[in-house]
Amino acid sequence: MNLQKAQKQRVKLRIGISGASGFGKTYSALLLAYGMTSDWSKIAVIDSENSSSNLYTELGNYYVINLKGTYSPERYIEGMRACEKASMEVIIIDSISHEWNGKGGCLQLHEQLGGRFQDWSKISPWHQTFIDAILKSKCHVITTVRRKVDYS
Repeated sequence: MNLQKAQKQRVKLRIGISGASGFGKTYSALLLAYGMTSDWSKIAVIDSENSSSNLYTELGNYYVINLKGTYSPERYIEGMRACEKASMEVIIIDSISHEWNGKGGCLQLHEQLGGRFQDWSKISPWHQTFIDAILKSKCHVITTVRRKVDYS
């Protein structure tokens, strides 16, 4: 254990945007990313929302990876690695909701294992790998997540 003097370092931002469907999460994430880079060509969206990120192409020439089929943590990580390899500065993951409760996501995998409490010991590390990939990314990462709206 070493005691060191604190030094200011450049860090990569990790930002989460939460809201119900139609609240403007994707649009806000794109504007935020542009504010961080001032260069649309350095922004990539990993889109699990039926290509909804393509609705905003009038903003600028950003890149998109459309996730279709299954939404396993590995697919998201693979998309992040592709963005890093392409030297993107900001990765927008729109949305991380599917990694948890989409087709091939953690909840479905838990059910396939039997849905027992002890089966979480197999799923949790898999999900944690996804979280770690976000935290250790060489890029700024903005995530969006759907939030349910309560009605009364």
